[in-house]
Amino acid sequence: MPTSRSYRDSCGIARALDVVGERWALLVVRELLLAPQRFSELRHALPHVSSNLLADRLRELEHNGVIRRGLAPGEGPRVYELTEWGRTLEPILLALGDWGVDAPQPPPPTALSATSVLIFLQHAARPDPAAPPTNCRLELDGRVWTVRLASGRVQVQPGEPATAAASLRAEPKTLSAMLADPATLATACADGSATVVGDLSVIDRLLRAVSDPWPISDQTGTPQERHSEMAGPHTR
Repeated sequence: MPTSRSYRDSCGIARALDVVGERWALLVVRELLLAPQRFSELRHALPHVSSNLLADRLRELEHNGVIRRGLAPGEGPRVYELTEWGRTLEPILLALGDWGVDAPQPPPPTALSATSVLIFLQHAARPDPAAPPTNCRLELDGRVWTVRLASGRVQVQPGEPATAAASLRAEPKTLSAMLADPATLATACADGSATVVGDLSVIDRLLRAVSDPWPISDQTGTPQERHSEMAGPHTR
């Protein structure tokens, strides 16, 4: 059942926790940061939550104005998406993720969603700002994403790119491992855990934008945009 518990505390922190402090609520918000998702997609991304509990969290977040239901492209179930107010949680979640890398790893089996890895990639990567803009196609967990390297930043968007210099298909944990050590790309391609179509050097450049980033002094943007010290979802 959805909860209506409250700390009954007027502090803004307590009031925020009244809205998003229940278990799984912030992970639902995380999964919606890059794109709207269907219920089935959220269940896949959060395999350790029950369907009933996920439904409760979604109802609570919708009731509190954090998410809303929208129309999916074409026919099919409706999607959940962040409201404008819900989207303002993004820098808070990024800071929480930065803080959380020093926490102990959970006991196995562990999950790692595609969105989690892509959020890390988008905010931790610092490609050479002098390199020409490049589009990559990533396929993770059966969903396609466009990754653009331009002006010293990486941008991630859902859907097929209009053009792509290279395409990479892998599981989220495989991509996470390659971001930690790009040298494993060749091994992953050889054993079939990753598939690259097109220019392999473009994928290598994308991976090394995280493991061997361009100096921060040559970047543009705010510290919140760069997250230069943010560790990957697989680390520590």
